[in-house]
Amino acid sequence: MKKTAGFVSVSLVILVCVALLTVPLRAGAQTKAIEGVKFEVSQSLNDNLKPFLGKLVYVNLRSGKTFLGSLKAVGDHWIHLEKVAERNFFDALIRIEDISAIEVQFRDNK
Repeated sequence: MKKTAGFVSVSLVILVCVALLTVPLRAGAQTKAIEGVKFEVSQSLNDNLKPFLGKLVYVNLRSGKTFLGSLKAVGDHWIHLEKVAERNFFDALIRIEDISAIEVQFRDNK
């Protein structure tokens, strides 16, 4: 009985490891870069945001809060996010100097 349980446990561990190793390979094979999407590290945050007008972006603030919404406008000191996720009927006006990072989709399924 103990030998069977040990064999099943080892088999299960091997199966999980193989599955985990093949997941990145499958995900990489099914994605493609979205044309024209890139960050320019030599430019300001404002300039990096402007190409994503009308697109969904994650905005991470210095406070640790993250917003997901459609980028409606980029000004000199503020951005306007509309259709903020998990906040029905809400928009957000965010001060650019409070932004620590932005996240944008660079790859898509084929």
